[in-house]
Parts: sequence; C-alpha cells; structure tokens
Amino acid sequence: MSDGPPVASKILLIVMDGASDRPVNGTTPLASADTPNLDALAYGGINGIMDTVGIGVRPGSDVSHLAILGYDPFKYYTGRGPFEAAGIGIDVKRGDIAFRCNFATVEDGIVRDRRAGRIEDTDELARAIREKVKVPGVDIIFKRSTGHRAALVLRGKGLSPDITDTDPHKSGVPLSECRATTGSAGARHTADIVNSVSRQVIEALDHHPVNMARKERGLLPGNAILIRGAGDVPDLPGFHGKYGMKGAVVASPGLIIGIGKLCGMECHTIGGLGIELSGSVADEKIDKAVAELRTHDFVLVNVKGADEAGHDGDFERKARFFEEMDISFKGLLHLPDVLVIVTADHSTPVSVRGHSADPVPIVMHGPGVRIDDVDRYSELIAHKGGLTRIKGLDVMPIAMDLLNRTKKFGA
Repeated sequence: MSDGPPVASKILLIVMDGASDRPVNGTTPLASADTPNLDALAYGGINGIMDTVGIGVRPGSDVSHLAILGYDPFKYYTGRGPFEAAGIGIDVKRGDIAFRCNFATVEDGIVRDRRAGRIEDTDELARAIREKVKVPGVDIIFKRSTGHRAALVLRGKGLSPDITDTDPHKSGVPLSECRATTGSAGARHTADIVNSVSRQVIEALDHHPVNMARKERGLLPGNAILIRGAGDVPDLPGFHGKYGMKGAVVASPGLIIGIGKLCGMECHTIGGLGIELSGSVADEKIDKAVAELRTHDFVLVNVKGADEAGHDGDFERKARFFEEMDISFKGLLHLPDVLVIVTADHSTPVSVRGHSADPVPIVMHGPGVRIDDVDRYSELIAHKGGLTRIKGLDVMPIAMDLLNRTKKFGA
C-alpha cells in the first residue's frame, strides 16, 4: 500500500538580486533571455508575482530579504548598519549603534569622490582609525570590508540611532553634519559622537603614508569616511526556533551574510564585488547551496549579477547574466526531497538604474506542488500562475505548508 504522494522535506531558496525589470521595447532582460532550465522550473512548478514588502513599496535588499525569510521589516528593521557590520565579522551586541561607511575623498570640507577612486588598499587606513579615533566613554569599533566599504559600531550608554547620515549621497557638496532626528538626549549625544569621529578620521588619514603615496601616483586619497545607515542591533527570533529548521546562507554581500548571522543561520561567503556569472561565482554558489542541503533543512543563496547590470542600465549584460547563470539550474530540476524557490528581492529596471516597486516573479518547484500553466520564468507572465500575487511575508508560510509543517487552525 502506498505511503501517499511524495512531500519535500527541505527548502532551497534562490534570490536573484534585482532580477526583475520593466519592459524596454516590449520585453525585459529576463523575458528575452534563453533560459531553458529556469523555464523548466516554471513549467513544472507553481508561479506568481510577489511584492517583497508591499504594493508600491520600493524596497532595499535588506528589508526584502527579511520579509522573504518571514521577519516583518516594519517590526524588525532598524537600519542597514547592523547587518553590514555583522556581515563583515563584527560581533554586534544589543545596544550597539552600527553604520555602513565608505572611504571617501574630502577636500576643504567638500566631498570630491564618495568612493575615493574605488580605493582597495584600506587595511592600514582602517588600522589608523582604530588606533587614533577616540571618544571618552564609547568603544569605537571599525572594520574595513571589500573595496571602499567599511562598517562602524558605537558601543556605550545612552546611544540612539535617531540621527542623520554624514554622507551627502553625491559628490561636489559639503560633507554633511550628523544631526539628531528627535529631541532626545541620546540622539543629540550620538550625533555629537558621530561628528567627532568624522572629524578625527580626517585628521588621522589626511597625511597618512598610504594616502600620500596615492597622491604621488595621481590617485585620490581615502582621507575620510562617509557614515550612514544608522541602526541599533535588532532582536531577531532565531531561524531554528521560528521554523524548527536548521538554516544556512550562501552569499557574497556582507548585508545578506549579516542578516543570516543575526537570524542565527550558518553563513558561507562566496564571491565579491564583481559580476557573478555561471561557470564561476554563480555556479559555485549553487553548488555550495546544494551541498549544504545535506546537513541543513533550509538554504538561502543570493546571486548578485543581475542587480549590478540593472544599476548600470545595461540591458544586454543583464540578459546575458540570466543565460549564463541558467546552466547552474539544470541540476535543480530533479532534487527528490527539495522545494526549490526562485525569486528576486526587488526589481532593478535598466530604465531606472535603481530599485523600483514593481513586483518580482516567483516559482516554487518540488514534490506535491500544484502545477499551473505558466511555461516560462518571466515577470511578464508569472502573474498567470497559481500563486497569483503574494507578499514576501507569504513565502515561508506557503513553503512550510508544502512541507506539511504547518499547524491546523481551528477545530
């Protein structure tokens, strides 16, 4: 006698960062790309479109990933800084105020370049900041990330995230002064600390040997940091306690690794800032994610290439990314006990060169899934599928029910 139809026991969630788009001459990079394996997942699965945070909400990658993982960003999101800091290895604690930073070039108080000529050699500059920047009663934790990026954490009493950025978010204008956004003493105190740190960094780095050498070679100095994304460390329920599943994350952005860490998942950093095409980083990520399914119940993998092409406004490169990455999906069609979910965290239209609120496509493929009539993975036709239109917070409840791991509501 049969034990019943097969049911998935594990989840592989693949987020193609910024994959969704708006039509250009009637089509999108995703719709125009030749993606037989993605299409096979759509043909054998249930499809829909998804507003990752809400209809008309233009989301960042941070709030999108939180929502897709089932953490309401309106409840848990405090700012990007804590995730960035955790993602590059800072042991953030409750009560800390964390920021993301750029090394930048500032001359006579004017931001000449927000990325200091995309500086790479920042180890010694970061060391100088740690050694020379001091604020009484406050621990200053600073760590470089990749390229021009870094993270800053303030640890002490009476701190508040209710402050503005020092980053003016464009070049050719003065470095911004940090200000309190509320009337609280904690916010004013924290703003004063940030302004002090900002001034001290310039004093420590302006004549640093690394920057003097860069000037001699005609390169822009990294003599300042732009501080933004303030947030206190959120108290996120652990992923295992929330779902009873052992989770892992495979990604390159520190932001996504940080979200995984603060959710209590095992994290694996693969890749860097470059475009991630299959045969290299994308392939490596998918392979690693499938391998992690041997010891985990849930694996999230983030692949970044489509988002980069969208921000650059490069239609052809974005379409080529999908075609080259599609090879990575071939082995996912017949995983016997895995629910494969492929989606995006937000739209990054090449016509916008930034994020938009357009919904993204989503497919769920695996044992026990109702198969609809959609035969291609595309944001232009996914709405015809059986999932219709959902929100990011719906993903995990739907997935858990497909694994028969939800509790009955009512008698």
